[in-house]
Amino acid sequence: MKAPGKLIVISGPSGAGKSTVLKRVFAKSGLPLTWSVSATTRPPRPGEVEGEDYHYLSPAEFERRRKAGEFLECFEVYGRGHWYGTLDSEVAPRLQRGDWVVLEIDVDGTLAVVQQYPQAITIFVRPASLEELDRRLTARGTETREAIDRRLEVARREMQSMDRYRHVIVNDNVDQAVQQLCEILNSYREQE
Repeated sequence: MKAPGKLIVISGPSGAGKSTVLKRVFAKSGLPLTWSVSATTRPPRPGEVEGEDYHYLSPAEFERRRKAGEFLECFEVYGRGHWYGTLDSEVAPRLQRGDWVVLEIDVDGTLAVVQQYPQAITIFVRPASLEELDRRLTARGTETREAIDRRLEVARREMQSMDRYRHVIVNDNVDQAVQQLCEILNSYREQE
């Protein structure tokens, strides 16, 4: 009989490098990692693909599923007016197959998921400092100073919740962060 999978929850401030680190870990680790595709009410951006980037739901369909209890976690992103969430149908069947399901979600989402999956492997990826995060967000050149300041304020709040995670990775060097995340995940494989 195949061992049950593992639920891996990654959080951290926007600009901390979570996606970059995760993509490299997926390519390097050799573990049976699979992405959980989130659902959203926002429309697809150019180039985004249904079922790969997100499950794009109408507000009415999202609300129906939310009321039916189909989400492990879901929250409205204020200021944007869109809902985002993790459907249990993206997680439970894969865990039963023995996959290691990776969720890249925010702190509030993590706290909701851990209520249902207390054994989840929770990892917080953070920048070396808020000043470094400011530098990264500014270097992207995609947002106004006001938007960057809002992200930094959210990052301050999120970093106050780091102690609620099993592991914290300081991403001041991508190669080292990838190595550290691989070591953390491999330590769980060894526990099987």
